[in-house]
Order: sequence, then structure tokens, then C-alpha cells
Amino acid sequence: MEQYDQLYRLYEDMDTATLRAYQEFVDLFPPLDSPITLEQWGEIKEELEGRKAVVAEQFPVTGETYAEIAARLTRDEAFTALDLYTKHDRAVNVLVLDVDETLRSAGYTDNEIPRNTLHLLTEFHEAGVPIVVCTGQTLENVKGFTIQGLGNDIVSSGSVSIVYESGNGVFTPGHGPDTKRLLYEDLDPAIVGVFDAVRRRVLSEAPEGFAHRVHLQGNEFNVTLKPNAEIGSETAVEVIDEGVGYLCDLIGRVVADETETALDRPAAAARTYFGRDPEIRAVFEDDEAVDVDLDAVPEAFLDVLERIDVGYYEGDAVELVSLELDKAAGVEAALDVLDIADPFALVMGDSKSDLRVMEWVAERDAGIAAAPDHASSGVLAHVRSHDDLVFEAGDATSVLRVAYGSRLLAALDDRRP
Repeated sequence: MEQYDQLYRLYEDMDTATLRAYQEFVDLFPPLDSPITLEQWGEIKEELEGRKAVVAEQFPVTGETYAEIAARLTRDEAFTALDLYTKHDRAVNVLVLDVDETLRSAGYTDNEIPRNTLHLLTEFHEAGVPIVVCTGQTLENVKGFTIQGLGNDIVSSGSVSIVYESGNGVFTPGHGPDTKRLLYEDLDPAIVGVFDAVRRRVLSEAPEGFAHRVHLQGNEFNVTLKPNAEIGSETAVEVIDEGVGYLCDLIGRVVADETETALDRPAAAARTYFGRDPEIRAVFEDDEAVDVDLDAVPEAFLDVLERIDVGYYEGDAVELVSLELDKAAGVEAALDVLDIADPFALVMGDSKSDLRVMEWVAERDAGIAAAPDHASSGVLAHVRSHDDLVFEAGDATSVLRVAYGSRLLAALDDRRP
């Protein structure tokens, strides 16, 4: 209870709001080449250090750590950090981060990762915490915005790994022959054949009105359709909803061809199979009922469907992915390359592909999960049933601060006799 009592006194007796404002200014508004600006920045930094010193004097032994907590975390964040550390008796030692609609949001951050989020990620890096960026995007896209946001020195440091295309590949600069692992090369050739055929046919066989409204994302392995409209717009939602049905239909036809399965309605069978997902089923509600008896479908056809999945991201994308190469498989490979034998990860994400990572971590007691409040129902159910780390859209920094605070508290315990 001593830690709780001291935290309570810290936020009750100290002007932590002003302290955080000074810290944010110093962190996010570095001095420019103007002598006047440099002088003002120096004055504010000096004031910050003075206020931290006042806090440190009030808390013998723990003072410097508590000053740092007060300068970076709100009261609620600090107590959440202490709750997490008390519950798990461990602090986060690796970050596993989805990007789109998690670190950045089209509707809340103009699809940019906020500066305070990027700064905090650099703080984790400087503290020796590896970062795994885990996304469905192509490697080139991810490399571009991570280098732009974090800088080439951090991305190439050897402690940053990129799991791309939802786990088909892992890119970890600075690790020699392990720098790039193409996990899809180890898949069953029969599954690879289905992906190749879908990719080859997905645009050529699309209805004309639909084909002109989408494009094929330049993936190495996954087959991803993106709208030719602004992501999240009413038009994009309409196009992607149509794309879910079309992609399921095409998969059904391709699997029947590849497995040489005689099936009267392979497209309808695929819609029925993938429609077991509540989000996809909801898209089909306005269509004719899809109720194929899957028990009557040949085993060879179902065997392939059981090894693949259709990812649906409203107003953003619809894609064919392998269940044998999901984000969890990519994260496991990334942790191996980074040589993290005993991970305790903070996993942040919003979709069912992120949920698989959260479940993988939970099964191994290897971390905690967090999600934005607009995440899929399955993700929110998982997060709320564990540590309830749900944050407002566009405010991923709040959970990152909690994780940062738990590390400060853990380090404080490590220094005690």
C-alpha cells in the first residue's frame, strides 16, 4: 500500500498539471535556431527541472522517479500503471503496435501518428524497449512512415521489427541473414496456389462497375482490395461491402477449381463459411440468404477454407489472408529475431487480426492488451475482460504513458534492498 499512498500524496499535494505542461513543451517543441526562441525554451526547461527537484525533495528515495511520473502521467494513468504492475508483477519489455486506427486514426488524427505518440516511442527506444510494428500494410508503406516518424537511426538500430501483411513477412534491420524473413515461403503449395489464382483473377473477373472502383494493393502475398475513394467515406464503405461478397464468391470458385471439387454452388458455400464471422454476416444481411449446408460440402473444399480467412475492414479494405500466417505468427518470429526470450508485451490493436496476437500473448501470460473504443467487438470483449485498457480514438499515447509509468515503478522496486 505504500506505493498507493505515495502516489495519492503526489497528485494531492503537487501541481502536477503544470509540471506536465512544461514537460510536454520541452519534449514536443525543441529549440529552433532563433536566439530568442532558444532562450525562452531554456527558461522553460530550467523551470521544469526546478519543479521536478521540488517533487523529488518531498519523496525520499523515490523522489526522482515520482517527479518523472508526475511530469508524464495524469493521476488516473499513474494509478492504472501501479494497478497493472501490482497485478502482473512485471513491466512491459516490448511494444507490439498496430498502426491504422490504433496509433493513428483517419477521423481523429488526420491519419498521422501524433507527435506526442512518436516522442513517447522514442523514449521507450532510449529506455531499451524493442518496438514491433504489426500491420496489414505492405513493407514499403510501413518502412516509409516509420522512418519518417521515428527516424532512420531508430528503425535501423536493431531493436525495431516490422511485421507486415498481417504476418506474411518480418523485417528487422540490422540482423544479417535474419533481417527479412518471408514466412509465406513455408506454406503448403496448395494454399499458395489458391492465393496465386485469386490474385491473378481478382480484377479480371470482377464486374465492370466494381472493378473500376477498387485497386489491388501491392502486397507480396496477401490479396487486398482497396477502394478508389477516401477511406472511411460513404462510397468506400459501399465499395468494400460489395467487395466482401465478391471476394468470397471468387475464393469459392478458385478453391473448387484448385481442389477439383464438384460443387453446385461453390461461391455460396464460401459466403456461408466466411459469413460465420458476425461482421461479414452483417454485410450479407441485405443480400439473399446464404445458407449452404456445410456438412454436405466436400472435405477437400472445406480443408482449404479452414486454412484461409477473409479480412473485412469497413470502408478500408477486404483481403484474403492465411490463418497459418497471422499477426501472431509474425510477432513470434519478430520476438525470435529480436532475441526476446521472456516477453511481456503491450499489444495495441483494433481488428480481429490484432485479437489473435492478444490471445497468443494472454495464453502465455506474456503481456497485456489495449484497444481504441471503436475496435471490433471481439477485441473490445477481450481487452475489457483482462485489463480494460480501452482508450479514446486517436489517444493511443494515454496507454503508452501507462506502460511507461509501470516501467518506472518496476525500476523503483528493483532499486530497493
